[in-house]
Amino acid sequence: MTGGRVMLGLPVVLLASQGCAALGLALLTAGVGTGAGQGVSYTFDSIGYKTFTTPVENLEAATLKTLKRMDIEVKEKERTDSGIKISAKAGDRDVDIELDRLTSQTARMRVDATLKWIFKDRATAVEIIAQTAHTLDDQARLAQSQAARAAMARPASMPTIKAQPVSATAPAR
Repeated sequence: MTGGRVMLGLPVVLLASQGCAALGLALLTAGVGTGAGQGVSYTFDSIGYKTFTTPVENLEAATLKTLKRMDIEVKEKERTDSGIKISAKAGDRDVDIELDRLTSQTARMRVDATLKWIFKDRATAVEIIAQTAHTLDDQARLAQSQAARAAMARPASMPTIKAQPVSATAPAR
């Protein structure tokens, strides 16, 4: 009996929400935002954004390393008043990346992946952001392990002992 109500209720909801793209989109995307895309915000037209706690120069280096690893060809890179703009090509997609300096230790990444000038590719934008975050994490772990190895390689400092000169004329006890 309950299964019949659900089967009857679903078409009613679908018909009632006809033309309401916001409801349909909300139903289809329920639960999205976990995994690699977590922490990535989007505009209505699927442009991805993420703020990183790192200077814009570090974010630039990580982004370029990520694009190379993903075999995405960098076409142009230019400095702007607010940071850096990178234009790239991923297959038949144009990828525009903006790295904006928010503070000396914070930068925002904006990724717009477009297919044939019209269609936005949210999945590619998410993956570029997620892989850049992964690259930054790897660089931080590498720096920590190198610092630990360097600390272990240094010899431990020995306490200094002041020796008192022994006088030849002093009576022996």
